[in-house]
Amino acid sequence: MSAVSDAASAGKNTSAGFRVTVPASTANLGPGFDAFGMALSLYDVVEVQVTDTGLKVEVADAGAGGVADVPTDETHLVVRAIHATCAHLGVEPPGLHLRCFNAIPHARGLGSSAAAVVSGVAAGYALAGREIDAFEALQLAAGFEGHADNAAASLLGGLVLAWCDGGRFHAERLTPHASIRPVVAVPSVRSATATTRGLLPATVPHADAAHNAGRAALAVHALTAQPELLLPATEDRLHQSYRAPAYPASTELVATLRAHGVAAAISGAGPTVLALTTTGILPPEVGVDDFDVLELPVDLAGVQVAAQ
Repeated sequence: MSAVSDAASAGKNTSAGFRVTVPASTANLGPGFDAFGMALSLYDVVEVQVTDTGLKVEVADAGAGGVADVPTDETHLVVRAIHATCAHLGVEPPGLHLRCFNAIPHARGLGSSAAAVVSGVAAGYALAGREIDAFEALQLAAGFEGHADNAAASLLGGLVLAWCDGGRFHAERLTPHASIRPVVAVPSVRSATATTRGLLPATVPHADAAHNAGRAALAVHALTAQPELLLPATEDRLHQSYRAPAYPASTELVATLRAHGVAAAISGAGPTVLALTTTGILPPEVGVDDFDVLELPVDLAGVQVAAQ
């Protein structure tokens, strides 16, 4: 994670600007509900120009999310995260002109909200002339969502194991095995995290909890050392079956891919499908006509800030 020194000092110069680049993320990876995250090489970019007063937000959408429902005022998620970070660091936010280039599709399970928050947190540190403090930045970013898997991945890059202890968020970054080549299948339909969380039961059978504990432990080994174990390691009984009614086509695609030996799971809250391959392609006999299929290498750098 880097907020380079020239970008950090840029916030002190009203004529200066900087660029924040933040990766998409996939969460859960099958059994690691609210605990596993991985950064992917699909990026939102926020260009920040310091002005004397006021706020101007421009949004350009290169993804599938559309810009009609994205606010361009103080309620914009990047702006809220900037203000929260500046308040935490004890600095008054200056006038700002933001240009947001969104490549991460909204409401598809690729961490678009977490990416926006992380970019705002990183921008806040740069405006304060400070290098990013990883632990405190995670508290700020994860606090917006209530869990740290996506935020930690976008912040740190690579594979993250996230947890909360005593109201404080933590994450451990690992480097995935070099042979893993993630592929995502992104449908046109959206899915809201709040909606899909509402489909989860208050309790689950003990046998299912035990199953996921074992698979999650196996997944860490498979993701970092032995990718040939990814198919059994990505089996889940805690959340995907309960959420299936929200995105039947995605659920069917996961089942079909797994039947063909591909370690597939719902990405985050869905409806995007994540396939952890070693080839970067899906079996040609698997129908994906209703999905946009992209190979997205693992991002190892996390959020980046650079002067412009």
